[in-house]
Amino acid sequence: MTSISPLSNVLKKGLFGDYENKKEDNLTKIKEIKNLLIVQIAQYKNSSSQIKDTNIDGITLPYETLKVNCNNDSRILWCGPKNWLLVSKKKNLLGIIQKSFNENDFAVTDLSHSRTIIELEGENSKEILKKGCPFNFNELKKDNCVNSVFNGVTITIDMIDETPNKIRLFALRSFGESLYDSVTDSCLEYGYKAIS
Repeated sequence: MTSISPLSNVLKKGLFGDYENKKEDNLTKIKEIKNLLIVQIAQYKNSSSQIKDTNIDGITLPYETLKVNCNNDSRILWCGPKNWLLVSKKKNLLGIIQKSFNENDFAVTDLSHSRTIIELEGENSKEILKKGCPFNFNELKKDNCVNSVFNGVTITIDMIDETPNKIRLFALRSFGESLYDSVTDSCLEYGYKAIS
């Protein structure tokens, strides 16, 4: 069976918006990120299990609010108390994760095919997101994440880098096209380059 990308019907390569008389390198780049393992790890309320030393792919689970712990292949986002989202290029980690966490204390859920991931890269990325999201993006730093909304669509925001700004937006697959349309509408003022 062939998997179909959530944005396969809407993402078209090219330059859009107010891009004329601007260097292509200065435009915000938008692309869909595909083929990643996405796993939610949630510790049950009544669990007394201590997991401070637990690590996945050499990464410990973050305990600080809005924190992301990462390496070159994987990122673990703090999504709330006792709730994490692992995003990785390594598809084989799912089995390792399931063995690492006792099913009486944790729920481990593969969300890989239920999410749309849109990546914005460029100096105007935060300004674009300010148009539809109430979060104060001036506070968002590298390796931070936050759950919020963008024009009514619930999203998880992951700040990958600051030079230039590289931000990933995660949304339910069924809202992917609406989110993409909202984000690209917000980009028109600055001009953007859609990459597949």
